[in-house]
Amino acid sequence: MIQILTGTALLLVVLALFTLFSYKAPMGMKAMGGLANAACASFLVEAFHFSFFGEVLGSKFLENVGTANGSLGGVAAATLVPLALGVSPVYAVLVGLTCLNFKILPGFIAGYLISFVIKKLEKKIPAGLDLIIIIVVAAPLTYLIGDVTSPIVNGTLETIGSVLISASTASPILMGIILGGLITVVATAPLSSMALTAMIGLTGAPMAIGALSVFASSFMNFVFFSKMKFGTKKDSISVAIEPLTQADLISANPIPVYVTNFIGGAMSGVIIALMGLVNNSPGTATPIAGLAVMFAYNPPIKVLITAASCALLNVLAGFIGYKIFKNYKIVTSDIVRGNKSDDYINVA
Repeated sequence: MIQILTGTALLLVVLALFTLFSYKAPMGMKAMGGLANAACASFLVEAFHFSFFGEVLGSKFLENVGTANGSLGGVAAATLVPLALGVSPVYAVLVGLTCLNFKILPGFIAGYLISFVIKKLEKKIPAGLDLIIIIVVAAPLTYLIGDVTSPIVNGTLETIGSVLISASTASPILMGIILGGLITVVATAPLSSMALTAMIGLTGAPMAIGALSVFASSFMNFVFFSKMKFGTKKDSISVAIEPLTQADLISANPIPVYVTNFIGGAMSGVIIALMGLVNNSPGTATPIAGLAVMFAYNPPIKVLITAASCALLNVLAGFIGYKIFKNYKIVTSDIVRGNKSDDYINVA
């Protein structure tokens, strides 16, 4: 129990750091948007092509496609984050390729920090000479940042993962609450539930809880985003299909989104654990692929009944979240993406 509480606290600290970064770091919101795009370009493709089309439907070609994309999360983050911060495409790709050996979060950190170095060098160095200097300076510095941060980041993720594994040995109800709540929260954070569950190799009942809880959270997030008026209808649909597409907006409103998602995820987790479902495809904690993969390891009727029950509970969770936070000051998509000057709005 102490290990579970410690790991849960660590996860909350990590999520808080992402939120603090979004608010306080220079161009933090834009960087978070780049990270979200990188996760979609790598882990979402992996979830579909490797886990579903490859392992479930048996397409070796598409399995290779998923493996290729999923293995290059660090490259994607280290490329897309500098692009989001205004670095030229040539230098963004240079930074991205340097992060070939690093995972998505070290790539994100390296890409973010080196962007400011590159932009300063471009201002100080005469045109024509800047390319040589940036190649000589930026590439090694990028690799150094990734190399230093990787053990710290990977160690943190492994500790968080131990929470999920520890919970799987407890009672089904406790396991469902912890796993369902935490993985659903992580699914809405740039940390990425796909990345987390893939990195720790989660399988069996814990992975089933993660996959179907995240699937069911789509219904909750659509209701919650629509009622709270975080953004446009398109934003509400996008967060239902894949929460990572709205990572910048979620990071700007962490308390209402995370609390509501924990409620819905915990309720789903209990149902899934009691139904005894399993999932032997790590990294499938994503809305659409999460449901599809479940049919490979469980009776279809049981999957459909469980999924429908979780979806209904999550619709209810969306309304519960709205009732709790309807008077909470929120940051809208217009503010996050630079279309309005107001700081906050009240949804009531």
